Amino acid sequence: MHDGFAELRPGGAHGGPLRGKVAVVTGAARGIGEALARRLSDAGMRVALLGRERETLEEAAASLHPSLCIEADITDRAVLADAARRVEAELGPAGVVVANAGIAVSGAFDHTAPELWQRVIDVNLTGSANTARAFLPQLRATRGYFLQIASTAAFGAAPMMSAYCASKAGAESFALALRGEVEPDGVQVGIAYLHWTGTDMLTGIDDHPVLAALRRNQPRPARRVHTPDQVAQWLTQGITHRAPHIYAPPWLRWCQPLRPLFPALVTRIARRELRSRPSDTMSSPVEVLGEGGRADWHAYNGLSSRPDDR
Repeated sequence: MHDGFAELRPGGAHGGPLRGKVAVVTGAARGIGEALARRLSDAGMRVALLGRERETLEEAAASLHPSLCIEADITDRAVLADAARRVEAELGPAGVVVANAGIAVSGAFDHTAPELWQRVIDVNLTGSANTARAFLPQLRATRGYFLQIASTAAFGAAPMMSAYCASKAGAESFALALRGEVEPDGVQVGIAYLHWTGTDMLTGIDDHPVLAALRRNQPRPARRVHTPDQVAQWLTQGITHRAPHIYAPPWLRWCQPLRPLFPALVTRIARRELRSRPSDTMSSPVEVLGEGGRADWHAYNGLSSRPDDR
């Protein structure tokens, strides 16, 4: 049984605090998940990549040794239980589990199909809880670390993104509650707050009236879009130290005391932006953001997840 990471120091006999341990990353086919899997592998971890896109997962895992890729829908508890058994049997018990998988939908709430709105909640919130449930026995055995990927969307909810903001706020609350329950068992729970990150989910942000306005009204440094690899580096540093909170970028930590102000500020900016636009803005087509989100939605509906088959 391992006793966490604190006893292993970089440059020591074990070559680093993460070397030889097992990590599980959901949503690892692309974007932040893929970049984080690579960073953790570079740190000497055996990495299990979970996701919806088998071919993309296999491409991501090809250069990571040893590694394991498992096509899995994190909203399916039976599939996740099987995945957990495979990870333990083929790589060993997980010492790090990162609940990263997430999708987003842009559009007015009353124009979003109920099934699509629910799918965002199911993946981002319930899927994170399912991931924790499947791997907690292993994390207890290794006295490991569970990282919930949240977002600054939890700081202040943006109109036209109701499902995503609700799910990320809920995921943060879930992780905070879980932390108190599992800490006596030696399991630590971290929450990562991510800001603008250059994944395909962010493609077309300038066409999104509210998000574009929010970004435009932020201080210049806060508008910067960070690469998935840079974000993965910050996440890896936090995982190494079993940090209770990880901020990407790091200056976000100074926003925590200001959180009570953000909902009113976001509402003010959003109201001004929406009032200045044509009335049909609120009835514009609902959009699933990013290739990963579309792949999940297509798979959920039994359609091809390949972009050229859409």
